[in-house]
Amino acid sequence: MKKFSLLFLFSFSCFSFSFAQTADFVKDSIDKYVNEAMQLWQIPAMAVAVVKDGKVIFSKGYGVREIGKTDKVDENTLFMIASNSKAFTATALCMLEYSKQLSIDDKVIKYFPDFKLFNNFITQEVTIRDMLCHRVGLKTFQGDFTYWRSNLSRKQVIERFGKNKPIHDFRTRYGYCNAGFVVAGEVIPAVTGKKWEDFVRDSLVKPLQMNRTLMLSAEMPRMENAAVPHSLIDGKITKISFPMIDALAPAGSMVSSVKDVANWLIMQLDTGKFQGKQVVAKQAILKTWAGNTIISTNKSWLYPRQFSMYGLGWVIQDYAGRKMFDHTGGADGFVTSTCFLPEEKLGVVVLTNTDQNTAYLALRYQIVDAFLKQPYKNYNRIFYAGDKQEQEQETKRIQIERAKVAQKNKPTLPLAAYAGKYENEVYGTMEIKLEKDQLNAYFSNHPDLVAKLEAQGGNNFLCTFNISTYGIHVMPFEVESGKVKSAIVKVNDFIEYDPYVFVRK
Repeated sequence: MKKFSLLFLFSFSCFSFSFAQTADFVKDSIDKYVNEAMQLWQIPAMAVAVVKDGKVIFSKGYGVREIGKTDKVDENTLFMIASNSKAFTATALCMLEYSKQLSIDDKVIKYFPDFKLFNNFITQEVTIRDMLCHRVGLKTFQGDFTYWRSNLSRKQVIERFGKNKPIHDFRTRYGYCNAGFVVAGEVIPAVTGKKWEDFVRDSLVKPLQMNRTLMLSAEMPRMENAAVPHSLIDGKITKISFPMIDALAPAGSMVSSVKDVANWLIMQLDTGKFQGKQVVAKQAILKTWAGNTIISTNKSWLYPRQFSMYGLGWVIQDYAGRKMFDHTGGADGFVTSTCFLPEEKLGVVVLTNTDQNTAYLALRYQIVDAFLKQPYKNYNRIFYAGDKQEQEQETKRIQIERAKVAQKNKPTLPLAAYAGKYENEVYGTMEIKLEKDQLNAYFSNHPDLVAKLEAQGGNNFLCTFNISTYGIHVMPFEVESGKVKSAIVKVNDFIEYDPYVFVRK
């Protein structure tokens, strides 16, 4: 997810009002708040539901499913919920533990004898729990460029995952790891004989009457009443293609509506019960709620929060003296959020169809603060101020890089010298082709991804990906004795923070 300028936000937050909010916000003010947020952030579609005391007290859609069209959003409109899928995977595994079919403290090699990580000690010791709470030693998002929107199978994702060199010591630091959830999710078919998507659908989605919910992203484009993904491209809200992320299915492929997710929250708040039936054993629910990995012990300057941890598929934080469980989800064209506070019997879900907003978080906190009678802060305006600053900085960065291209400085070597095949031990192969005096980069795991390379002079090229989520970044080449040795590929932080070094074959 995007980061914000904390100093800018801090100065802006001083303009917050001091009076307390009340739960009347949902009844009296939410429509105005949402409409202002959608206009400010250029959000085509937004949907929100609020659960209180075992009932859905608010459920509504706003806007249109696709920019330029008139199809309205309602409580049944589908959105990709992305990493909100993780709690379903973790809950399913805890259900299997409760039925004594596995233990989440089982070693992964018990189910996959050929499983290998970069470090042999970790290979032998890593457990299902480690995979579910992001403590295997990798940096947040490490390896995700390899898997995200890729044509890899889940088995291949697990193989590539094992090639990543840990940044941290095992079980010492939090590092958000999508591929770890793929490993954990694939234990389900190893134990039950049913695919991850089939087991979760049969054990959770159907009993909770989540009748519109889909397990795989590939199913979404053909569905009726589905929100279309959008992003900001050169400052303009633009329709983009649906991301196919089923290689990471247990980590983030689910699609749902606020009406369906509200049922999930009702079940969570009643520790496994839905409509009087114990769908999930209380012990299994409570296991997902237990903290495993410290995320932060720093007091927040903005929220009434002292700490945050990761349980099993849930972020856990204290919030105004209550315990709050939450998760966010981001995919190309969608950002979403779920949260619940058991002591207040309160749950909130917010879904949006552009990946360039944090209104989905602002609204969540606004609703929670209202029910907890916290001093009023307009989170939407606070977040937007910080985001606008970052967008301006990013726009300026790209303008500077494009200006270097416009100078038409020739590269050190002829264009043909940069063409060829390059290899990265985690990712695989990148091939650069010279096509009609234009260098283009192609990626073995991403058949629909192409990067246009434009000379900036020396051995630097501006790399513009045809899928906007990957961004626009400089690709420097290492040249030695007149020969190209390697190239460095960077994608947007939304996908992965660190660059990849591809070595010339």
